[in-house]
Amino acid sequence: MRQQAARQFAESRAETREERVDVTIVMPCLNEAQCLPHCIMNAREALRRIGDEYGLAGEIVIADNGSTDGSQMLATGLGARVVDVSERGYGAALIGGGHAARGKYILMGDADGSYDFTDGVAMIGELEGGAELCMGSRFKGGIAPGAMPWKNRYIGNPVLTGILNLFFRPGISDAHSGLRAIRKDSFLALGLSGAGMEFASEMVIKAALRRLRIAETPVKLLPDLRDRAPHLRPWRDGWRHLRYLFMLSPSWVFGVPAVVGSLISLALLFAAVTHQLVPGAFPAVGNYWAILAAGLLGLSHMAGILAAAGNLYGVRAGYRLPNPFTRQLARLFSLESMLVSGGLLIAGGLGVLGFVLRMWQLRDFAATYSVVPAVVGTLCLTLGFQNVLGGFLLAIVGGNEARFMTVSDESAKSSDDVAIAA
Repeated sequence: MRQQAARQFAESRAETREERVDVTIVMPCLNEAQCLPHCIMNAREALRRIGDEYGLAGEIVIADNGSTDGSQMLATGLGARVVDVSERGYGAALIGGGHAARGKYILMGDADGSYDFTDGVAMIGELEGGAELCMGSRFKGGIAPGAMPWKNRYIGNPVLTGILNLFFRPGISDAHSGLRAIRKDSFLALGLSGAGMEFASEMVIKAALRRLRIAETPVKLLPDLRDRAPHLRPWRDGWRHLRYLFMLSPSWVFGVPAVVGSLISLALLFAAVTHQLVPGAFPAVGNYWAILAAGLLGLSHMAGILAAAGNLYGVRAGYRLPNPFTRQLARLFSLESMLVSGGLLIAGGLGVLGFVLRMWQLRDFAATYSVVPAVVGTLCLTLGFQNVLGGFLLAIVGGNEARFMTVSDESAKSSDDVAIAA
């Protein structure tokens, strides 16, 4: 009886080990029957090495995007698990496969033979060591002749990766590698939504915004095994990546132009007002420059409100942690403060325009040589109404809350600690 019980216990432990999944290799698939046998066998070898080195069990998931060449049956026959993803697109397939993954680690790679999944063994090691996302760098691991078009290698990837590093500072050399590993919980927390090739940028950007710990290991890029053209369209997909960089960076799209525009316009307005009060003062900034400066300041003010709204939306959506800008916004501004400041600006503008009207009357309604007072009064009215309307916009984006966003000192401190650790 004891021997039988021991045998049953050992069998149940063996079954548990077989059912346990620590690593899921996910491949997006759209008519890849030609390459799947090689890729699945290569992925199996990677899982064997991962098991030998880290004691982790794994599975292979084929995220099929509507193949019509029998890829699904072929993959199942080779021991992979097929997940049907109805929404078309590279990113949609990987998101569907990632959500279906059973492992705590996800290793993503293309199903065209262009990547060696055994390069992912080191990536899993980085995740085991505490990283939350590990990117493969083709520029550090080597690009085989004919594996990447020259415009992608020397223009597209370096430029897009450079912009991404400038905007979001992940500190990586290859933001668009198709071989990458991520923790399953981190993958879910990012709330990824990019259906196309822009998914590659989205994952890195949102990981940087949430201050995940990002590592990088060398990987090789090989010529793919397909006898047809790849799904990638360099110019179209390059633009999709670029626009995604800007969409997820309101500070650069709106904030930087707002600061630059404000500095220029305020300098011009100061010179114009000085010249108005002290005729003949240098520089002689007249009517045309004053009108231009007022228009530029109005645009810059609105751009600043849009920068705040974009940052607030990112925090509310969960893919952006509060930064010093949003924390300061939460402390200093509310719907009421925007309404009060807007009201004061409107009152000031009406007062200046009233003075202009009175002076016009004293001149017997004759024309004046300077429009600076009228420009200043109109500008105050414009900024005041923008504050009022912008206050309601920020309240709506902030979740219909008058405080826009509530950030406790504890959460702010933890955000800073995460940033320092990263």
